[in-house]
This record gives sequence, structure tokens and C-alpha cells, in this order.
Amino acid sequence: MVFIGVINILYAPLCFLLRNPAVREEKMAIIDQECMMHRKSYNTQKESRDFPLNVLAGTWFLMFGRYEECNILSKCCGCRVTASLKFHKNLLKGIMCPRHVISLQMVAWFLQYIDLDTLHCIGAEQEVRGWAELQAAYSSVVSALIGCAALPLCEDDCSSLPAAEYQSVPARAVTVSSSLRALLRTLGSWEGGSEARGGQRALLLAVAPQVCVFAVTHFQDQVWTSSSSREAAMSLHEALLRAGSWRDSTHLLMGNGRSREEEQEEGGKSRGILGGILDILQPHLTKDSWLRCEAVKLVFTWTLLQVTRPALSPHLPRLLPPSLLLNDHHRPENCMLGVRCLHHIVLNTPASDLRQFNRAKVLYHALFKHLYTTEAAVIQLVLSCLLDLLLVLEKPPSLLAPSSCRRKPCCHDDVLRLVLIHMEVEHRVVLRHIYASALPQYLDRMGMAVCRHLQRVERVVLGYLEVRDPPEETSRLKILQVLQKTLRAAWPRMECRVDTLLRCLLRLLVDVSSDSQLSDSVKQKLMSETAYCIRLLDNCTHGKLQSLLQEVNSSCCSSEVLGCLATVTLPAGR
Repeated sequence: MVFIGVINILYAPLCFLLRNPAVREEKMAIIDQECMMHRKSYNTQKESRDFPLNVLAGTWFLMFGRYEECNILSKCCGCRVTASLKFHKNLLKGIMCPRHVISLQMVAWFLQYIDLDTLHCIGAEQEVRGWAELQAAYSSVVSALIGCAALPLCEDDCSSLPAAEYQSVPARAVTVSSSLRALLRTLGSWEGGSEARGGQRALLLAVAPQVCVFAVTHFQDQVWTSSSSREAAMSLHEALLRAGSWRDSTHLLMGNGRSREEEQEEGGKSRGILGGILDILQPHLTKDSWLRCEAVKLVFTWTLLQVTRPALSPHLPRLLPPSLLLNDHHRPENCMLGVRCLHHIVLNTPASDLRQFNRAKVLYHALFKHLYTTEAAVIQLVLSCLLDLLLVLEKPPSLLAPSSCRRKPCCHDDVLRLVLIHMEVEHRVVLRHIYASALPQYLDRMGMAVCRHLQRVERVVLGYLEVRDPPEETSRLKILQVLQKTLRAAWPRMECRVDTLLRCLLRLLVDVSSDSQLSDSVKQKLMSETAYCIRLLDNCTHGKLQSLLQEVNSSCCSSEVLGCLATVTLPAGR
């Protein structure tokens, strides 16, 4: 009896919510009883309650750990899951401070211990309509849960929020992650008939995009996350994969790549959630709104980089505009994200789709303008992306058949010309490394067409070989490769440049042999590559350098240099 009394005392405050106050017309009649005017009454209260007594009681049992009583109450009183979800959605509204975290925990308990037989009953009685209502209810609850840990928005698109604004986000994210994991455990453990399993799969696909976006937002190392929130978000992402039997993130987004008819036959098992995620992100990826939330660009980039062909091409109209927005931004970090997205699109989209509507040309002009920037990281990404994009726009000049008419300049020529111009005047070591590493690949594409750029190539080679680059000598090694490719491709026009190039190469041999800061391996590699360039020069002059090189003796250079020159004057070629 004492136990029942305590329960009644604890339960009494809930009855206050169930009171039935006098409606408006009754109050008016009491106040004005002597008035004989006929009054028309209007019912101002709702006919049914969204959260009846058994819902409140079930939540009260959950708070005190009485899980068996909650299940019995659900079965005996016929508790509607949809009404329960609406109640918990209303419970989550307005939770914007840490003292209301108990409400989040209540929702987590409810989602974890909800009776799965009730789901089956709803699906069996109302079929399509019942599952549709249930999907809407679950989606609203998940949306409300995620809103409890939503990131604050910037007031404008020119500045970022200070770290103090995100101080309460990690704790909320941990609690919301635990609630969503409880929901996924409930959905993933369902076993029933074919119709029920199909409804359960549709229910999971309805909430999976929101859960995935939330998990990706919070498992990245950013100012709004902590180690605990990142761990909780990663655990949530793994729970989502287990609930839907997805192998990895790529499978989660793309599915099995089957047609809609095949997906319907399998009950949606092979369906991905890429379209649902884009539906969530697209309203926030407009020109005026994408900068207001720091996480939107990161979630979009992560999503895009997980998708490969052939699943990317159908979503290209929705993926390309946000990528161009990122690419065009003035901040280097946003620009780099955009270039990575565009490069991924180029690699995973058929060339015919990129040429359609002149998309490839738009991408080319969007990337070409970045060649004028001085950000080393941006230049490196752009040069790599342009190398793949040019194959979509046109055939490489090295593959073109010989023609009697004059060859017209192409996009390859424009990119190579601008790169050579910048290389001539560049003095920063980082950019010199990037340009020197990218130049050999562009010369391979040009073939004999490099003759158009021989003067600039010669100036670049002479300038880069004269400057030391310890300890790895990356720039010098790459430029020696450039010289070798140029000598092979344009050898008929190199005889007039032999004197200048030979003088530079001999000076390089002497400098490297006397440089004590270089390791033996780097020194040996430099000298062997230089000797090979001298041999190619000798071939361009039909052996005229042999007699000149044989006159070099120990009075003017070291024994190491003489050893390298001896390999050049040998009759056997390399």
C-alpha cells in the first residue's frame, strides 16, 4: 500500500495536464446569464489529444526504469506510437539549454524500449497509410532531436562565429547520438513478415539521411566537436550502417546501383540515401545561405567524395552548382574544397555527360583562373585537376595525326604557356616544387607540339638548374626530366641551343660534385640524370660533342665529373 501511495503521489502532478477547463462559451454563459440573446457556440479545443494518459504514464515508467510496466501499458491501453512520437516531438521543442537534457534522455528511453509489436499492428491494419504516418512521425522526432544539437548560424556570410558560440554543442551532440542509436537499434532488430519488413526498411530509409548528415557533421575535427562528441557521432554512423546492412559509407550513399524496378522487387534493400541527403543539404547550399553554417560545406564535400561512378552522373545537376560555389570563393580553404569536388566529378563522370550543356568548358574556365593565384595548395590541386579535365575537352596534341595545315593552339597550349610564364618569375620554393613536379606531365601531353614553347622551356630549364634546392633537390631532378622529354620530342630544333644547354649542364655537374650538403644518393642521381641529358644533346648534334668532351681533363674538374663524362663518350648509348 505504501508503494502504491508513493506512486499515486508521484503520478498526481500529471493529472494537472489532463484537466478539462470550461470552454469559452460556457464562461460567457455564466457571466451573462440574464442575457436572452441566442449565442452560437464554437468549440475552441481539439477533439483528440496527441498525447493521452497512457503515453504520459509510459514516459513516467521509463524515467524510473519500469520497462516491463511500460510494455504492458502499451499493449493493454492500445497506445498509438504515432501519438507517442508526436508527444516526444513536442517535448523536444524549445530545448535550448543544458538543464533540459533530461527531456532528451526521456526520448532516448522511449525510442529504445518501444514495443515492436505495435509497429507491426499499425502496418498490418492501415498498410500503406499507417506506414506513411509512422514515417512522418519518426522523421519529425528525428528532426526535432537533431535540432537540439543544431549549430548556431552566422549573422552574415563574411565572418565566422567564435569558438565560444559552440561551447554547448558537443554535450548536446553526445546525448542526441545516444537517442538516435537507440532508434537505430529498434529498427535494426525488427523481425516480421515480408510486408512488415518492407515497411521497416522504408522507415529506416526515411530517417537515415537525417541521421547520416548529423553524424558526418559531428565526427569531423572541427571547433564545434570534442573527442567525446566525435566518438559518439562515429558510433552513430556505424550503428546506421549495421541497421541497414550497408557495407560502408559508399554503399550507404550509392546502394547497389540497381534500377528502381529492381529496388522495389527487393523491398528497397539495395537503395542508397544520396538523394535524401541532397534534399536536406540543397536548401542550405544556395549562394546566399551556404556560408551561414560552417558544417554544410563539409558534409557536402564528404558526401560527394564518397560517391563514384555510375551513381554520380544521375545527380550531377545537383552536385555541380555547389561545387562551383565553393570553387569560386575567395577563402583558400573553401576554394580547395571546391577544386577537390570538381576533380572528383571529372574523374567519376562520363566524358559525354561533362560535354553535355558545355559543362566541361565551364569547369575549365572556373579552374583556369586559379592559375593566377599565389596559394601553393590551390595551385597544386588545380594543376592536377586540369590535367584530367583537358582529356575531356580535347585530344592531347601528342596523339593528333600529322597534318599538312598549321595546328591551331588548344587548351593544352594555354595552360602550358601560363605555367611557364609563372615559372620564370617564381622565387618561392614551395611553388617552384609544385610547378616543376607538374611540368613533365604536361610535356608528355604536348609531344612535338612543345616546339611552340621552346624559348620559354629553355629559360625555365636554365633558371631552375642554376638554383640549389637541398636536401632532396626536387626541382632540379624534375627539370632534368623536363629537359630529357624536350630533347626527345623536339630534337631537330635543339642543335642551335646546344651550346647554352651544355654549358649549364657542365656547370651543374661541377656544382653538385663539390656540394657537401647533399647525400651520396641524391648526388649520384643528379649526376646520372645530367649525364643522360648530355648524351641526348650529343645525339641531337649527331655526335659532334664527343670530341669536345674528350678534351676535358682533371685540371678543370674533379674525378667524379670525369667519370660521368666518360659514360657519355662511351660508344654504347643508354
